[in-house]
Amino acid sequence: MAIHFDSKELEQRRERVCAELQQRGLHALLCFRQESDFYLTGYDTFGYCFFQCLLLRADGRFALLTRAPDLRQAQLTSVIEDIRVWTDQADSNPSRQLVEMLDEYGCRGETLGIEFDAYGLNASLWRKLEHEISDFCQLEDASDLVTRHRVIKSETEVDYVRRAAELADDALEAALPLVQPGAWEGDILAAMHAKIFSGGGDYPGNEFIIGAGHDALLCRYFTGRKHLQDRDQLTLEWAGAYRHYHAAMMRTIIIGEPDPEHLRMHEIASEALSACEQTLRPGVAVGEVFDTHARVADANGLKKHRYNACGYSLGATFTPTWMDWPMLYHGNPLLAEPNMVFFMHMIFVNSENQHAMTLGHTVRVTQDGCERLSRTPLDLIVVY
Repeated sequence: MAIHFDSKELEQRRERVCAELQQRGLHALLCFRQESDFYLTGYDTFGYCFFQCLLLRADGRFALLTRAPDLRQAQLTSVIEDIRVWTDQADSNPSRQLVEMLDEYGCRGETLGIEFDAYGLNASLWRKLEHEISDFCQLEDASDLVTRHRVIKSETEVDYVRRAAELADDALEAALPLVQPGAWEGDILAAMHAKIFSGGGDYPGNEFIIGAGHDALLCRYFTGRKHLQDRDQLTLEWAGAYRHYHAAMMRTIIIGEPDPEHLRMHEIASEALSACEQTLRPGVAVGEVFDTHARVADANGLKKHRYNACGYSLGATFTPTWMDWPMLYHGNPLLAEPNMVFFMHMIFVNSENQHAMTLGHTVRVTQDGCERLSRTPLDLIVVY
C-alpha cells in the first residue's frame, strides 16, 4: 500500500482530532480539504477537484464519499475501509448521497463541523449541499480544526520536510550552471524540476516563480519564457516537495556586474533574514517575526519596497498552493511551538528603478530557537 505513515501515527492524529471534536461539542467533521484527508488517513489524490467528503465521527469512525476513479486510489493510499462512490450521470446528486451516508452514521439532528475553507467545496457545490443538509443537521465552521493540528509536525513529517529541503538545494545547484547571458528560462525550470523528480520528489503545490529583468519584481508565476540578458536580474522561488511536504527557497540572482543597489538590498535582506531566525523561537508570537523583518527593512529605507508579510507555514499541501497556515504578518498572535515549519522570505521590489532582491529559505522551530533547513549560504549569487 502507498501509505507513508505508520498506521499508529494516523490513528493518533484521528484521536487528537476526535478529542477536539468532543471538546467543541461536535458530533462529526465533514472534511473537504485534501490536506485533512491526507493527514488523517493517508488518502492521496487530486480528486478533490470534484465532490468528495471524508466523514470523521467524534467516536473515531470514518468513511469517504468520492467518485469511481478514486475508489482504488483510496484503497491503495489510505486506511479508509468504508468507501462510497457516487456515479457520474445526468441526475447524479452526491450531496444527497452524502446526507444518506451521514444518516447511516447517526448524524441526523446533530451538530457537525464542516471545512468551509476548502478548495474542494466551491460555492456551486456548497449551494447544492446546503439544499440537501439544511434540514438534516446543524453545521458549524470547523475549517481550522485539522489545520491547527497539522501545523506541528511529527518526527516522520520533519524527516519528509528535511528531504524536501535537500531537494530544494539540489534544484538550485542544478539551475546555477544554466544561469548565464542568453540562457532560456525554460531550460532553467526544466533542470530544477528534473532534479527534484529524479530525487524522488513530487510536483509542488503551485508553480515555480521565475522572472528576469523587470519581471524579477513579480512574485507570481505567469506564462511565457525569455532569454537572459548580458546584464540582468533573475528571481526564482521554488520548493522541494517530498511526500507532499514542502521546503521553499527564494533567490534573486544577478547576471553581470551587480548594481550597487543590488548589493545594498541583498545586505539588508540577509540581515533581516538572520534577525528573523533569531526572533523565531517557542513562545514567541509569529507576528513578531514579521515585525523584525519590517524593522530592519524600514530602518534601511526599504519600507515602501517590502511586503506586508514575510513568510508562512509549510507542510503537506496540495494544488493550487504550497502556502499553509499561519502567515507571518504584523499582529498574528499564534505562539510558535517546536516542530512548526516556516518559509521566511525577504522580498524587496523597487518599481522606481526596477531593482529586485529576494532571499528566503525554510526553517524548523526547535526547543529553544529555529533551525535552518537549507545548506545554501545567504551570499549574493552573481554570474558573469
